[in-house]
Amino acid sequence: MLTPIAGVLAALLGYLLGSIPFGLVLTRMAGLGDIRQIGSGNIGATNVLRTGNKPLALATLLLDSGKGAIAALLALWWAGPEAAVLAAGGAMLGHSFPVWLGFKGGKGVATAIGVLLAVSWPVGLLACLTWIVMAALFRISSLSALTALGLSPLTGWYFGGPLVAGLCLFIAVLVFIRHEANIRRLLKGEEPKIGAGKKKAA
Repeated sequence: MLTPIAGVLAALLGYLLGSIPFGLVLTRMAGLGDIRQIGSGNIGATNVLRTGNKPLALATLLLDSGKGAIAALLALWWAGPEAAVLAAGGAMLGHSFPVWLGFKGGKGVATAIGVLLAVSWPVGLLACLTWIVMAALFRISSLSALTALGLSPLTGWYFGGPLVAGLCLFIAVLVFIRHEANIRRLLKGEEPKIGAGKKKAA
């Protein structure tokens, strides 16, 4: 059984790993300035893509996914499934509210995919496939992410039971909150499509 101290340490591990702002770091290293001043102002891979640098966007996607997966896998190895779920949740909070950036971080989609693949790979894989299908049909990243993660509590329950379903629900709620502005634009038909230019969005 997971002890309270182990649970806190797992969540803290996840938070610290999740709070590394790879999109911001990589764009600055590439001489592209502050990614928070481009496109949506987000530090994630979709906004990095708006710089026109596809390799950098892919690197951001992999690193943001990887940090969540590593946090969950380390906690799983160290203290078991409950610790992995806490580390996964911590990674999501770290990415969305990093202390280093005044608690103004990303929207957590790539990190969510990473933690889901680590905690329950069928759930993560189905989320990836759902995102790909929705992106191919509608070419809107936010809609694809909201659909994929909105369905994840159902697949989480089926493949992982209450523990994984609870994590999926937490992730879905957090991602929906972080996409509030996107949801408003979706309802108005104003959400930009994948690969849209650098115009600053709210």
